Amino acid sequence: MVLKKRKDDPGLIQDIAVQGIIEKKGQEIVCLDLRNVNTSVADYFIVCHAESGTQVRAIADSVEEEIYKAFREDPWQKEGVENSEWIILDYVTVVVHIFKKEKRYFYGIEELWGDAEVIYQSA
Repeated sequence: MVLKKRKDDPGLIQDIAVQGIIEKKGQEIVCLDLRNVNTSVADYFIVCHAESGTQVRAIADSVEEEIYKAFREDPWQKEGVENSEWIILDYVTVVVHIFKKEKRYFYGIEELWGDAEVIYQSA
């Protein structure tokens, strides 16, 4: 029996996005489960950082490539590619935030969603 990958499964999209981040050595990957947060704009936020703008772009490209291979889907919205200090890839149910290290700690996006359950972290 062949299982078909479902693009309407945010958990699967999240897993594939994390794989794309890991492939390009994204650091301190945190996945926030926002499904039980009343004011959330997505089911999951994925946050990570990189040391340089070049690596930020490479991670974003890797995430896009992995999700496209799995689902033939491009992000609904993409922001920040021009300066590569904070790139956001919006897949509607899953939003991926890729920061340069100093920008991540300046904005502290994880603290904004303190009610969210942290479901994945890596060192």
